[in-house]
Order: sequence, then structure tokens, then C-alpha cells
Amino acid sequence: MFVRRNVTSLAPALAAVALLTAGCGGQDDAESGSENPASSATPHGYVEGATEAAEQQSRLLLGDPGSGDTRVLDLITGKVHDTARRAGVTALTTDGRFGYFHGTDGTQVLDSGAWMVDHGDHVHYYRAKIQEAGELPGGTGTGVRSDAGVTVVTTADGKASVYRRAELEKGALGTPSRLPDTYAGPVVPYAEHLVALTGGSDGPAEVTVLDRSGKRVATPEAECEEPRGDAVTRRGIVLGCADGALLVHEDDGVFTARKIPYGKDVPKAERAAEFRHRPGSSTLTAPAGKDAVWVLDVTEGAWTRVETGPVVAANTAGEGAPLMVLETDGALHGYDISAGKETTVTEPLLKDVPEAESEGTATPVIEVDRSRAYLNDPGGKRVYEIDYNDDLRVARTFDLDVRPSLMVETGR
Repeated sequence: MFVRRNVTSLAPALAAVALLTAGCGGQDDAESGSENPASSATPHGYVEGATEAAEQQSRLLLGDPGSGDTRVLDLITGKVHDTARRAGVTALTTDGRFGYFHGTDGTQVLDSGAWMVDHGDHVHYYRAKIQEAGELPGGTGTGVRSDAGVTVVTTADGKASVYRRAELEKGALGTPSRLPDTYAGPVVPYAEHLVALTGGSDGPAEVTVLDRSGKRVATPEAECEEPRGDAVTRRGIVLGCADGALLVHEDDGVFTARKIPYGKDVPKAERAAEFRHRPGSSTLTAPAGKDAVWVLDVTEGAWTRVETGPVVAANTAGEGAPLMVLETDGALHGYDISAGKETTVTEPLLKDVPEAESEGTATPVIEVDRSRAYLNDPGGKRVYEIDYNDDLRVARTFDLDVRPSLMVETGR
């Protein structure tokens, strides 16, 4: 199911969909109360206007801040779709389906038309048309975090609004509900609640759990000094703090928090401040200054510092996969995380590599899914598909008509 192919055989794909539907159809049949549920009940996993597929339907959202041009690259068909010009865009983020083009005056939302629904024991993959979904308020510094039910927009001044996901999926923003407090970082949906940091202006921030309306329902005894960076994993929410990470976890309605310390004092410039990982993985990466990368194993609760060359971008698929680092030589370097040793290096793929700390400059990123990684080359107007299980082999190269300085992957 997870192997990407350039040519997909229709028969195996249909068979896989049939097996998927059969494997989770019992609940629908039981709840329908019909003697012949197959003829009357809505099939399990049915989404109006979308096509269910047997494999991941990945797409890359691309943006050029200089020209304002944006594109969507369908990784299944190889087709590039033109989308609206977006002047003044400075950053691009995603929640797995929607792309958020952040600008100085607001955040434009694009439905990529590719997403997955993870039911734990099985996964549904969908593809639909690409469509605009409107513009969210909030300029530079606005954070957008989502789950299956809501999307929360937190502005730079700590004010947060909750949007119903169902409205976004219909191509509209809808009317948001405002949360009553101000917060010390993005409010993150998790376990049908909202996890927020309060205070922090003159001391450590405190972890607070809210219901969807913003009412405080739990306060785990945990503080985070100088919070920067967050990530949602299967183990819970990871928050970056001055002394390491804070893991917020929910179990049977009870929220707890525990520290994952660095184990030593780390200068501010070398702390993990922006996490990247494969969605679904519990192995996170973050630059550790200019010449190293932090790898956080959330399951083991342990940090590993991997000494590298000058870091531009880093990521890993986790679970024994190599740490991939784009360095200033333009090559992609692979490292064995446990040994901290370089295992492979490609030929230089990028000729014009901006330094990661360049102010106001969008640097290349490494996006990772279950079988491939993607590296954008703004100067060369291309995207590389990397087989990280085969010595970082370049599997495909996608030539473009825009500089893809901004890139995110959806459909994972």
C-alpha cells in the first residue's frame, strides 16, 4: 500500500480498496440495522466529492515568494497544477491536507485535495479537486494547528480562534469561536481538546488543557521555559523548552506531562526550536546550531546530537531510517543516528544554497513520507524525489516553471 509506483495497475488497486472496505465494514453494517446494508448504507470511509484510493495520494504544494506564483505537484500522476498567485507570502505550512500560505496581512488557505484518515488499524487515502478555501486573519507570526475536528489560528499576540474543520472541507472558513485568553505559543488541538501554554511573559509558561470552547479542564503540573517549537506525535504533543522538551500525553481522558531534558546546559542558539519529522513517526529532528542536528526519540525519551557539516535542512523517516541533512555543499548527507556517523553522501544537488539562518530567506526543506523524501531546489527550479532506503538515490526529478522556495507535502 505504501510503495509508490509510476504506473499503477488498476486491478490490484481496486482489490486493495475492496479489502479495505471489507475490513472495516462490519461496524457500519451493524449500526445500519438493515437486512441488506450493502444496498442502502453509506460505505465505510465514503467522503462526498472525493475518491478513495488504495495508496497514499501525495501532493507537493509549492510557492515562490519572489513572484507570488504557486503550484501543486501531484506525485502520483506527475502533473503540475497552476494555482493562484499570492503576493507577499513569507512561509508555507500544512496540516496534511490544507496548505497555509502565510503573509504579512493574512494567511491564504488552499485545499490540496489529498489527505489520509488514520483509524489506527487501517488507513483511508483520498483525492479530490484542488480548491481555494479563503483567507485567515493574522499576519507575520501566526500559527495554524489542526486535527480532524478543528483548525486553531493563533496570532503573534497570543489570541486564538477555532474554526470548524467541516467548513474548511467544504471550501469555506465559516465563523470561528474566539478563545477567551491569550497564549504563549500556538494552541494545538489534541485528543479532542486544546493544549495551550499560558503565562510566560516574566517566567516559565504553564501547560493548560482546554475544551473546544476554551474552558480550562486540566492543568498538568508542568512548565516550559522559553517555549519554541511544537510537534504532534502518536505519543503526544512535544513542546520545545529551554532545558529540552515537554511531552504532553493523554490516556483515557487524563492528561499528563513529562520532561525530556537535554541532560546538560545548551546555549540558546543550539536548542531545538523547530521540529521536523515524518507524520506518524515519533522521531523528531531539529538543527542544533550550525553544524549539528538534534534527534529526539519520543518513545525512548532521549536526545541524540549528531555532528554534521553546516546544516541547511534535516529530517528523518525514523524507525531505523537515516538522518538526512542538506548541507551547504549542496549535497544530501545520510547519517546513522545511533552511531552518529555519516554513511552516504550524494553528488551536489543544489548549486545555490542559502544559509539556514539567512534572515527573510526561504531555505530548502526535506519532506518525508513512508517511502520517499522530497528536496526542493529553488535555484534549479526543480524538486528531487529521494529513495532514502537506497543510499539516498534520486528516484525522480521534477522540473518546474517556478522557483519552489516554499514546499510542503500533503496526503500523508
